[in-house]
Amino acid sequence: MLVSTGAEREAPLKEQASASRPDSCGSSTWDSVISFLIFFACFAYLCIFLRHSTLEPDEGIVLRGAERVLHGEVPYRDFFSFYTPGSFFLLAFLFRVFGDSFVVARVSLVVCGAICSVITYLLARRVCTHWISVLAALLATTAGAAFRFLVLHNSYSTLFACVALYAAVRHVEKRISLWAFAAGSFASLTFIFEQSKGAGLFGGIVLGLMLLRFTANTRDLETPNFAMLVLGFSWPLLLTVMYFATHQATGVMLQSWLWPLRHYTQANHVPYGFQNWSDQSRTAIFHTGPLLLRAVQILLVSSDLMVPVLPLVSIGLLVYWSTRIFRGDAPSAESSYYILACSILAGLLASVVIVRPDILHFMYLAPLWYVILAWILGSTGARNRLLLATRPILTAYTIAAFGLLGMALLSVAVGADKTVHTARGTLMTNEKEDALPYLQTHTAPGQELLVYPYLPLYNYLSATRSPSPLDYFQPGMNTPGQGAEIITSLNSGRPVPVLFEPWFPEKFANSWPDTPFAAIANDPVADYIVRNYRICKMLSSASGWRFHYMVPKETACP
Repeated sequence: MLVSTGAEREAPLKEQASASRPDSCGSSTWDSVISFLIFFACFAYLCIFLRHSTLEPDEGIVLRGAERVLHGEVPYRDFFSFYTPGSFFLLAFLFRVFGDSFVVARVSLVVCGAICSVITYLLARRVCTHWISVLAALLATTAGAAFRFLVLHNSYSTLFACVALYAAVRHVEKRISLWAFAAGSFASLTFIFEQSKGAGLFGGIVLGLMLLRFTANTRDLETPNFAMLVLGFSWPLLLTVMYFATHQATGVMLQSWLWPLRHYTQANHVPYGFQNWSDQSRTAIFHTGPLLLRAVQILLVSSDLMVPVLPLVSIGLLVYWSTRIFRGDAPSAESSYYILACSILAGLLASVVIVRPDILHFMYLAPLWYVILAWILGSTGARNRLLLATRPILTAYTIAAFGLLGMALLSVAVGADKTVHTARGTLMTNEKEDALPYLQTHTAPGQELLVYPYLPLYNYLSATRSPSPLDYFQPGMNTPGQGAEIITSLNSGRPVPVLFEPWFPEKFANSWPDTPFAAIANDPVADYIVRNYRICKMLSSASGWRFHYMVPKETACP
């Protein structure tokens, strides 16, 4: 366990401060210098990934939503989404100021990733050495932000979650109500960018402060501090509700926020730590190539297996420290830090488990999970002999496994040598892309184009728009009524071309294994397209997906 003993455990952290362990991170000039260096190093590193794309379907959801907002549409009222609206409005603002381009959106991810890495360092430095804290911060970028470098709401909500945790820690350290207000405010902003993460975060903050109040007998949950926390959480939500109320969309907004509870979790339920590997991937990793190559591949993917374990370590630490204080140990600044941080991490873990506990959703929160990794590798208060004896091995393993993961991600981005020109800027891909050039040639900016069922990124990059209020459709998650909306939009009398992926059901086994078979076998929209459209061109994407460019049967092919 990460524990300290005797007088050292009883003394506040500021009395234990030394060259390797500060009382509050960022208070020393050296920590400030390191923080700035981490930011600029991580910023520069992530810029390598700016134009690289694997044309992931999810990336277009927020981009298309932001464009709709930019053109005056109101989320939920004018187009469907179950995301809370923060990412749409943030990106719409960036597009308005800097121009509507893919790189502008990607730069926002670079900033988010660099700031998150700094916060990883600041949080780890409270109980860890300089170099272990720097290691965790660099991993937050190379094996965190770079893991799935896509324009999604997750990057923004993770940034706000990191800031909220940092503010909560500062509140406990300084006993200043303004930090409680900041923690509540950033928890609320997290909710406005991703409701599940924000709810888990706020619940974790309240749990941590309650445990400190009733175990360590601190004054963190007294009325003024708690009021400031609640006030901070309330004002962003109040402004959001007021905005949608002025646009007569409050009711549909609340329905959309609650929509995932009935629909998303059903199709997206997977086992804890699910890796999204196909049978071919498992064979390539574990059974293909020379023994040495397989050993290296297993070492690389073992980092993915370790990340979901880290939140469970925080649960164990939360139980340990709370139990020790309940039994009469004198509370210290160190124990308060662990109890608060672990409570918040537990709340975030609950949000992941409820939504979709696969490796991707764990990696979205990597900057915070790597704080736990830093505790394991370098907590200066640890006295467990087994842990101290194995730390050199654990550190070497971490550097090797996560280093290989970072190198693999970097090599894919650097190795992209295929240029794709789009209406939103130039991209680099690893494989040839046929679909986008064809769309660029045969569609006009602003033209209606249905990309079915699930690749709104093509609409964004080709500057086309969906004819329906839905930019994508996932059978088994979206409802039959929403499918009927798409059919209605195709049957409106306008000759709307379709980019159709007939082989989409092949993805369900790896990506959405709990999807009801009936939803896959019975897809009315696909049936309507097959009956009423004809194939003009067969196309393929850089990711190896195959499409049919189709037009209504009474319309000539371009």
